[in-house]
Order: sequence, then structure tokens, then C-alpha cells
Amino acid sequence: MAAAALRREARACNGAVNLRFPLHNDTPDAVATLRGEFLINPANPALARPRGLRHRMGRLFGQWGVFFRGFVEHPRMVGSIIPSSGFTIDKMLAPVDWQQCRLFVEYGPGVGTFCYPVLERLRRDGTLVVIDTNPLYIDYLKRTITDGRFHAVHGSAADVEDIVRALGFEQADYVLSGLPFSTLPDGVGPAIAEATHRVLRPGGAFLVYQFSARARDFMAPHFARIDAGFELLNVLPCKLFWGWKD
Repeated sequence: MAAAALRREARACNGAVNLRFPLHNDTPDAVATLRGEFLINPANPALARPRGLRHRMGRLFGQWGVFFRGFVEHPRMVGSIIPSSGFTIDKMLAPVDWQQCRLFVEYGPGVGTFCYPVLERLRRDGTLVVIDTNPLYIDYLKRTITDGRFHAVHGSAADVEDIVRALGFEQADYVLSGLPFSTLPDGVGPAIAEATHRVLRPGGAFLVYQFSARARDFMAPHFARIDAGFELLNVLPCKLFWGWKD
């Protein structure tokens, strides 16, 4: 990235250091204040994040360390210990009509394996909303993805309608999910599938990748047309489903 785009200024003030850096071409600079062992959110100084063990682990292990920690802490809510392969990503996103996509939603984004490819394809005035129940992942994504079209929400996929409306949208064009439907608590899978069908516009699609075919059982009551695929070049080999809303 060019030096002009990476403009960064630091100044010491009362024991604090302010770091300024551009987030996006059409968004104002963001300022984060580093004060001792805390990173201060300028919008809400009360939300100070300790820069202790988590910070050092993140720097040491990076994306993989964050992903693995999330799996260890919440194994039933993470689909795999290893992020999806590029082959899976390309095949899963292939049916998307990006020119007609204003709002793309993802459930269970983890550390952003799909986020970057989606943002690369998404139109300039589009929006990507990701929803995860794990605050570790949401915090990581907010710190690492600085695209102005991106919104990370700590919450449940079952509440997707409320989340979408809170961001100013009525319906989504596409919803992507890597959630492990087979291990979700009782009732959660059906609730997510039903809410997803309601939030999608006609012609939109629910994109699901899983190791188990059980996800299709949750989709079938709501989606009359479900296309299926398979990706061998993934750890583990992955089943793919596209449920289309009439």
C-alpha cells in the first residue's frame, strides 16, 4: 500500500499515544488512543480493551491463533478447527449476482475467511454484515477489517431481521452460513433457517457450507429449490447448499 494511503501520525500526550490512520477512501480517519496497557475507543472511552495476554497471543499467532482460541472456547458454535479453503470460497460464492447485491450477510464469520473475498467482489455501494455470538471474533474483525462497507455485529443469527433493520435495510440479497447446524442447541437451527428465509428478498439465496448434510434438513421446509455441491479440496471435504427464495 502506498505511503500516502498509510499516513500514520503518532503524538504523545499525557502519557497516551494517538494513532491516526485512514480506514477507507470515503471515510474519515480513525483515531485510537494507546494508553499504557489499554486501547481506548475514541467513540466510547469506557470501552477500553486490555492489552495483556490476548493482545500478545494475537500478535504471536495472528489470525490462526484467534481462530483456534475461538474453537477451543466455543467448539459447538465453530464449524471447523481449520478455515475454509480458497476452493470452497470460490465455489460457494460463484452463483452470487454481485451487480444485484446491495446487502450480503454472513453468519459465523470467524476471523474473516470469507469476508475478504466477499468485499473484493461486492459493489462499491454494497454492505457486508457479519453476525457472530463469539465476542472474540467480532472484536478481531472490527480491529482488522477497515473497509467502510463492513459491519460486524455481536449477536445471534436468529435475530438477523432485527439486525438488518437496525442498519437501515429491509431485506438481504444473500446470506452465507458456515454455522454447524448439527451441533447447535435444540431449536436454534430451525429458528435461523426460518428467519433467514424471511429476511431474504425474492430471488435471494441462503448459502450454506457444512461437513454434514443435515443443514439441508433445516433449509428444506423454507426453500423449495436447494442446489447442492461438494468441495473435496477442503479440510474436511465440504458439502455446499444454495437455497433460493421464490
